[in-house]
Amino acid sequence: MILTLALVAGLVLAWLLIGVIETVRLGLRFPQALLYVPFKLAYRIADERVRIARDAATPVIYVISHQSRLEPALMLSLLPDDTLHILDESSARAPWLEPWRELGRTIAFNAEHVFVSRRLVRVLKGKGRLAVYLPDAVEPDVKSFRLYRAITRIAMQANASIVPVFVAGARDLPMSLTPADKAPRRWFPRLSISVLEPMTITELLARNPDQTSNTNALFDRFAEARLYGTDLDRGLFLAMRDAATRVGASKPIIEDVISGSLSYRRLFIGARILGRRFEAVTAPGEAVGVLLPNANGVVISFVGLLSAARVAAMINYTAGPASVTAAIRTAVIRTVVSSRAFIEKADLADIVAAVEAGGAKMLWLEDARESVTTLDKVAAALFWRFPLQRQEASKPAVILFTSGSEGAPKAVVLSHRNLLANVMQAEARISVSPADILLNVLPVFHSFGLTGGTILPLVLSVKLFLYPSPLHYKIIPEIARKVKPTVMFGTDTFLANYARTAKDGDFSSLRFVVAGAEAVKAETRRAYRERFQAEIVEGFGLTEAAPVVAVNTAIHGRDGTVGRLLPAIRMKLEPVEGISDAGRLWLDGPNMMMGYMTADRPGELQPLNGWHDTGDIVSVDRDGFVTIRGRAKRFAKIAGEMVSLGAVEMLVQSLWPEEHHAAVAVPDKRRGERIVLVTTAHDASAEELRQFGKKAGAAELMVPNDIVKVEEIPVLGSGKTDYISARKLAIDRLGLSAAA
Repeated sequence: MILTLALVAGLVLAWLLIGVIETVRLGLRFPQALLYVPFKLAYRIADERVRIARDAATPVIYVISHQSRLEPALMLSLLPDDTLHILDESSARAPWLEPWRELGRTIAFNAEHVFVSRRLVRVLKGKGRLAVYLPDAVEPDVKSFRLYRAITRIAMQANASIVPVFVAGARDLPMSLTPADKAPRRWFPRLSISVLEPMTITELLARNPDQTSNTNALFDRFAEARLYGTDLDRGLFLAMRDAATRVGASKPIIEDVISGSLSYRRLFIGARILGRRFEAVTAPGEAVGVLLPNANGVVISFVGLLSAARVAAMINYTAGPASVTAAIRTAVIRTVVSSRAFIEKADLADIVAAVEAGGAKMLWLEDARESVTTLDKVAAALFWRFPLQRQEASKPAVILFTSGSEGAPKAVVLSHRNLLANVMQAEARISVSPADILLNVLPVFHSFGLTGGTILPLVLSVKLFLYPSPLHYKIIPEIARKVKPTVMFGTDTFLANYARTAKDGDFSSLRFVVAGAEAVKAETRRAYRERFQAEIVEGFGLTEAAPVVAVNTAIHGRDGTVGRLLPAIRMKLEPVEGISDAGRLWLDGPNMMMGYMTADRPGELQPLNGWHDTGDIVSVDRDGFVTIRGRAKRFAKIAGEMVSLGAVEMLVQSLWPEEHHAAVAVPDKRRGERIVLVTTAHDASAEELRQFGKKAGAAELMVPNDIVKVEEIPVLGSGKTDYISARKLAIDRLGLSAAA
């Protein structure tokens, strides 16, 4: 009995002592600290940024993501005691919250009416504080978005600052508000409180002055808190490892058509074994080429390179021998990992010769597999959770090569932080969960296929099914029927061809499709909506941005645009001569590349300093939706007028929707340049096009007089149109000189 009493007394004393410490450390009142201590100890809360919220000058609105029943109690323990907490009716009535109600003021509200009350504005104007709990939805419905509008209106009327708060890890708690299949429950997950600096609505708008929507500015700031709730300095390996811990190491995470399914544990065991082989033949930080298709082997190799602190240089084997040799030399690659079976099946002997011509040696997966010992397997099974080398998020993780659609390809160097930031930026805008299955047909040597199609599912615990080629138009719909993906990535060209060959039920499992790299045609969008009840959400990206920059969502989207900027990305538009309603896009954000390597300075990182010039001409509406008007190099200057070649292609596509087209600019002695249409439409007529353009109200300069008919439009391995080849073809057919 005495021992029990002593133990209880010791626990009480420790509780009081820790309460005193928290009172001093965070500036809490002692009763607040006492009720906060159990949370702090149970969930090992990272709360260093709480002082930002407590020290925020009044008037202030704390905007809190309501992911679980925990947040109200946690915020009552941490926020200043004069804060008015606006709770939903369920939380307001919860009996377990009673001990915390004495720490601050609470009111229950009806989401439909509370924010029209002038009382809240009066509270704020009197140097007050409000805490508002918003639904945890990265794609808020109309009702939820009404709350954003209300908060924005109140903040502007009271000239109040906004402080977003996000408790990372709260979705996994037993009292989570998210269904268990989308957020696996854990009793004591580690929590981290993300708090952003106070900013008024006016200050938020000033960050991206081309966007004028107050509500969207608040929505984007709230999404930033979600983004920065993630530890972006872990490195990719540890982020994937933490995902395995969250959902269970036995969860099947990758699958292909040959090897079958692998769990997180088996993936990491294989990666550790292979990582040891990389360590034996390469140096830390060295670029190692990866020449593999979409299959389990490429994921194991990639994770193995991350574990060994090597840089994965993704080789585009569809680009031709000359480009491969140039890539090897530019990035100073001495070792390339590949598979003999793949090389033989894909008939890539010339690519292997190109690799060797660049000065690199081949490392064959088959040889690595045969050299594995029992000791290697045992060690990997015991220590698979631990990387082979220290992980540094600021170091290079991946080298990708630009498509070369408009010039010589460059090596783009991306850090762990760049890539992880982009994954979490996408996660803060697009709703995916462990309940999803992602079908990735885009090659991993393409940034979209690597970040969106491979890294994202591994970090977010989304089951990934890999298919080796996006060109198998008849097979992929059959695969989709068997796999039942809920999410798929693709380009318009690929998606249109899948729809053309698919049976009605093949893609019926899809929730949405993310499309990029080229504009989505209305016919493609309509086909997926009507036949498969799947929404195509169009996005925009570039390799230098790791790659996603903007994206629509199923709920918050606008056809004809590429969506709105992802959280924490800033833009500015530079005026372009001859274009009045658009500008040249410059970007800045945590996802922007470390820099380039170029052929004239091989192996030397040329760092990106500040803003990146995308070379894209865009317009932005008041809600922040971005419309791509074309590449700067994809404008023709005709008699002093700037004409978008992309707009020309859209015009032609409206007339001949079943065919493929490429508009290119060629030299013209009289007017500087003229437009040539390269098309698969064998019946295409310049006169018919001219009449159609006239009816559509198109400027005369937009209508090509020259038409070159081909069997196929040249494309790159990424699915993008190869405009260099298309232009050369047009010049050759018309008997022109390439020189202006």
